[in-house]
Amino acid sequence: MKNVRQSNINTHKDAWVEINLESLAQNIINIKKGIPKEKKFLGIVKADAYGHGSQMIAQTMLASGVDMFGVSSVDEGLDLRNVKIKAPILVVGAIPSWAVKSATRNDIAFSIFNNEHLKSCKEVYERTGIKPKVHVKIDTGMNRIGVRSENAVEYIKTVQKAEYLVLEGVFTHLAAAEEQEEAQKQINRWNNVIENIDTSNLLIHIQNTAATFAYNIKSNMVRVGISLYGLYPDLPPKVNYKPKLKQIMGLKGRITNIHEVKSGEGVSYAHTFVADKPTKVATIPIGYADGVSRSLSNKIYGMINGKKIKQIGNITMDQMMFDLGDAEARVGDVITLLDDLYLPLDNWAEILHTINYELTCRLKVRLPRVYVR
Repeated sequence: MKNVRQSNINTHKDAWVEINLESLAQNIINIKKGIPKEKKFLGIVKADAYGHGSQMIAQTMLASGVDMFGVSSVDEGLDLRNVKIKAPILVVGAIPSWAVKSATRNDIAFSIFNNEHLKSCKEVYERTGIKPKVHVKIDTGMNRIGVRSENAVEYIKTVQKAEYLVLEGVFTHLAAAEEQEEAQKQINRWNNVIENIDTSNLLIHIQNTAATFAYNIKSNMVRVGISLYGLYPDLPPKVNYKPKLKQIMGLKGRITNIHEVKSGEGVSYAHTFVADKPTKVATIPIGYADGVSRSLSNKIYGMINGKKIKQIGNITMDQMMFDLGDAEARVGDVITLLDDLYLPLDNWAEILHTINYELTCRLKVRLPRVYVR
């Protein structure tokens, strides 16, 4: 029997996202097998752990070998501090000057890459007596945020001389880790910076998930995101290793109604599905407002009592319908829409011409999360 831990939110809904913590732990163990033991392991839990619920899964991550957490904002860092997570936290994105004080008081490190950031750090130190912890973000080609690589050495040396902050690390981000030629251009710029600064006692990190699997780069920490949750990023043709992973997110809903439609009758808005024979239809309370794209209408499947069934008709805001075929089912039975074995999230991503990251983040809108082992 599964050991179930339910999240502390309203679950008066016959639909839920199910998160398997045992699979999460095993994913981390499998990923770490390919990482040199001396390298630190930063787990990315931004966007509420890609929709999986950062507060609940953080303890499992720590117990499984994650050393540090990466978030996208100070608020996300505070969410972890509020549940007594004491591990190091880094805001990998940019933060506003007014958030520096809160980050510093709560022992949350953050990215810096311009002189305004230095000014904010100095002001906070003068007011609080606490030195902000920072990582210098280098832009080696992503062209999003960061000090440009040609100016990075000078900037880092300035930061290292500053007595009002603590420089913990230096990092960059690869724009196309799956493209070896493009990635190498950024790696070369990275190496040129790292070879010209004093890296003693600094965390040096460039490897995102794909780069962790594919490249040997000068660094002493990796940043792993999507594969913690059992999904692969785009990878180059040749990798050093590809760990075995299990998708930890499932999606389930209970049948609220079963009825039969006659041949020639349509189902749902605009009647995009019309029955060509008497059809037994089941409804579950999951719709596009829950994060299941309307563009998946008539293209996805569910599982009930060991049988695969087709979703039919337009997915509505709060509900969707399935053709039960010859499957035995009653009101209250569970239809599974996503699981690791038969209904992977990557199928939806392929239909929608998007990436799996986007879809996990969508499913946190209204659906309660239930945690199982």
